[in-house]
Amino acid sequence: MNSLGQNLRFAVRQLVRNRAFTVTVVVTLALSIGANTAIFSIVNALMLKSLPYPQPDRMGTLFQRNQGPNPTDEPRWIGGTQWEQLRDNVPSLTSAVYAALAGGANLQAGSQIAYVHAGRVSARYFDVLGIRPAVGRAFSAAEDAPKGPKAVILSYDLWHSIFASDRGLIGQTIHLKGEPYTVIGILPQGATTPLNADLFTALQPSPQGEGQGTNFGVIFRLNDGATWQQADSELNRAWAARIAQIESKNPGSKIQFFTMPFQKGVTSELRPRAIALMLAAGFILLIACANLAGLTLVRMTRRLPEIATRLALGASRWQILRQLWIENLLIACLGGIAGIAIGFAALRGLLSLLPEDFLPVTSVPLDGRVLAFTAFVTLFTSLLFGMLPAFATSRIDLRSSLANRVSSSVQSLRVRQTLIAGEVALTVMLLAGSGLLIRSLIYLETLPPGFNPNGVMTAKASLDDARYHDPVAFRRLLTDSIDAMQRIPGVESAAVGLTLPYERTLNDGVLLHDGPQNGKSVGTDVVYVTPRFFDVLQMPLSRGRAFTDADGPNTQPVVIINSAFAQKFFPGLNPVGLVIDKNAVIVGVVSDTQLSSGLNPTAPIQSEETIYMPATQVAAPMLFVHVWFQPSWIVRTSGPVNGLTEQMQRALSSAAPGLPFSGFYRMSDLQSKALAMQRIEVALLSTMAGLALLLSAVGIFALVASLVTQRTREIGIRIALGSTIRQAMTHISSSGIRAAGAGLALGLVLCFITLRMMRSVLYGVGVYDAPSLFAVIGTLAAVTLLAATIPALRIARIDPATTLREE
Repeated sequence: MNSLGQNLRFAVRQLVRNRAFTVTVVVTLALSIGANTAIFSIVNALMLKSLPYPQPDRMGTLFQRNQGPNPTDEPRWIGGTQWEQLRDNVPSLTSAVYAALAGGANLQAGSQIAYVHAGRVSARYFDVLGIRPAVGRAFSAAEDAPKGPKAVILSYDLWHSIFASDRGLIGQTIHLKGEPYTVIGILPQGATTPLNADLFTALQPSPQGEGQGTNFGVIFRLNDGATWQQADSELNRAWAARIAQIESKNPGSKIQFFTMPFQKGVTSELRPRAIALMLAAGFILLIACANLAGLTLVRMTRRLPEIATRLALGASRWQILRQLWIENLLIACLGGIAGIAIGFAALRGLLSLLPEDFLPVTSVPLDGRVLAFTAFVTLFTSLLFGMLPAFATSRIDLRSSLANRVSSSVQSLRVRQTLIAGEVALTVMLLAGSGLLIRSLIYLETLPPGFNPNGVMTAKASLDDARYHDPVAFRRLLTDSIDAMQRIPGVESAAVGLTLPYERTLNDGVLLHDGPQNGKSVGTDVVYVTPRFFDVLQMPLSRGRAFTDADGPNTQPVVIINSAFAQKFFPGLNPVGLVIDKNAVIVGVVSDTQLSSGLNPTAPIQSEETIYMPATQVAAPMLFVHVWFQPSWIVRTSGPVNGLTEQMQRALSSAAPGLPFSGFYRMSDLQSKALAMQRIEVALLSTMAGLALLLSAVGIFALVASLVTQRTREIGIRIALGSTIRQAMTHISSSGIRAAGAGLALGLVLCFITLRMMRSVLYGVGVYDAPSLFAVIGTLAAVTLLAATIPALRIARIDPATTLREE
C-alpha cells in the first residue's frame, strides 16, 4: 500500500507538471466518454432497463405479417375478429387491446374546458400492466362491450390539477367528447402506461367499424402457472381456422402471427437506430483511444531517459509498468468524471430535441447501470491507450538510453502512423454517413411543396365529439367558424381541411367508373376541404375549377384530384368530367403536395394519389374518421397579426362554445414534425462525425509537433547543409499527411463495404453518392493539411548555427 501511495503521488506530480498533456487527454476522454454515456443512457432505457410493471418478462405483444405474393416485412396489428379469437380461446394469457395513440378529447368539468390526451383501451388493460386504480376500479366487461355504458378512468395528474384530488368524484359525471361519462377510477400517482394519456375510455372493440381494419394493438400477460409454449399452442389453434379462411381467398398468401416480449415490441422501431448510434459512439471511443495512445507514446519517448535511469538504479520493469498504469488510470478517471458531466448535459440536450412522446419510455436517467458502463469505459480506455506505451517500456535498451541516444525509432513512428490511419478511416466512415444523411435531408426539405406555406397559420381541434357527429351540426360549425375567422383584421381568407400537407391522410378505397381502369377499386388518400382551402394554401389548379358554396349536400357529388392521381389512373386523358366512386364527378385537378407516407411508404414525405371532396358532402359515417384525425383551421394573413392565435380561438368559441383548439402550428412546424427522425439522425451523426474529425486533427497535429521537437537537431543540420525551410516543412509534415492518406484510402474501402447498410434511411441520394464522397475527401484533406502544417511552422524558428554549435 505504501508503494501504491508513492506511485499515486508521483502520478499526480507528473500530471500537474505536464498540464498541456493532461488537459488534452482529459478533454479528449471527456468528449468521447460523454458521447458514449449519453447514447448508452437511451439504449439502456429502451433495451436494458425493465419497464415499470410487475414481472415485465411475462408480458408480450402480438403482430401479424403477410408472407405471400405481395409480402411485407412491416408488422401489422390485429382486427376485431382476431381480437375475439384471442380473447376467448387463449386461456393461458390475460390479453387486452388498445387504439394506436392517445387521441385528443374535449373535456368540460363545470366551467373548466380543456383539451386532454385520451387513451382508448379494452377491459383488463390495466390488469395486464399490473396497475390497480388507487381510487375506484378498472373497466368491466359490460363497459367494454359495443354500445356499453360510457365510463372514464383519470390519471392522477389530471385528477389533481383539474379536480383538486376530490375523492368524491368517483361515480360523478363529467362531459367528455360532448357526452356524459361516469368517472369510475383514478390511477395511482406515478403510474405510467405505454399510451401516456391523461385519461382512459373503454375501447369497446368489435369486428365492425374500426375493427374491420388492423387497428388494434395487443398486450398480454402470461397467467400464473402457464408457459410460453402452452400459450403459443393455444394461439395457433385459436387462429388456425381464420388463417386457413384468409389464405384460401388469397392463393399463395401466408399469414403469420408472432409474439415478442413487450419491451422489444414497444421499442422495435427505435432499437435499430439506437444500436447504430451506439456503434457510432463506439467509433468515437476507438478514435479517442488511438489518439491518446499516440500522445502517450510521444510522452513516453521523452521519458525514456528517466525510465532507463530508474531501471539502472534497481527498479524492476514491473514497478515501471505499474507506475505507468496508475498514471493512465488516474487520468482516465479524471476524463471519466468529466465525461459523466458532459454526458448528462448532452443527454438533456438530446432529449430536448426529441418531439413529445417520441420515446416509448417516461424517463431516461443516468442510473446505476449507466454509471457502471461509464466506469467500465473509463477502465477500458486506460488499458487500451496505455497498452502501447507500456509495451514500449518493456523493450528499452538500457545502455543506449543512459547514453542519451534514444530517439523516436522508425518502428515507433510507424505505430503512431498506423494509429492515425485507423482513426482517420473511422472518421471517414462517420463523415460519409453524416454526409449522406445531410444530402438526404436536403432532398426531402427541398421537395416542391405544391403550395405557398408563407403567411399561413393553422390550428387543430378534436371533433371526436358527440356535438358534431351530425352532418348538419358539422357543416354549421365549419361555416360559422370560418366566417368568424375571416372577420379577423389582417386575415385574407380561411378554410378547414381534414389534413394538411406534410401530414398523414385518411387512406380509403375508391371505385373507378371511367378511364383505362374502369371497374377497378384502387387505394388513395382522401381529404375533405371547405371551398377556399386551395386559395388559402395557394395550390394551383391545372384543370377545371375549385369547390364553391354551391357544392352542397343535396347537389351532384364532386371531387378534385391531384396530378399524381390523374397521371396514374387517367394517363393521357383529361379527367375533368369523369366519374369515380359513388358517382362523384371530377371537377378539377390540383397540384401535388408532400404528405407523410401512408399508402405505400417509400420516404418520410412523398406525393401520393389524393382525392379532395367538399366538406359539405361528407356523410355521417365518414365523420367517424375524427376518432383518428383532427381537422385543421387555416388562415392566410396579409402580414403579421398581433394575437392571431387568441383571435382564432375566440372566433372558434363564438361558433362552438366549449370547443378548444388543441394546438397552433405554422406549415414549417408540420414539415419539421414529418422529418423529425431525419433531423435527429443528421444532428447526432454530424456531431459525432465532427468530434471524430476534431480528434483525428489533434492526432495528426500531435504527430507532426512531436517530430519537430524530436528532430530539431536533424532539421537544423539539413537547413545548414542547404535544405530550404519549405523542404524541411514538407519532409516533416509528410509523415502526418501520409498517415491521413492511408486512413482515407482505408476509410473509402470500408465505406464501399458498410454504407450499403444505410440504404433504407436514404432518400433521393444513392449509397455511393459522388458529391458526398468528394465533400468528405475535400474536408479531410483541408483539415489534414492544416493540422500538419501548423506545427511544422515551428521549423522556421530553428537557428542552424545554434544547432551546429550544440552538435
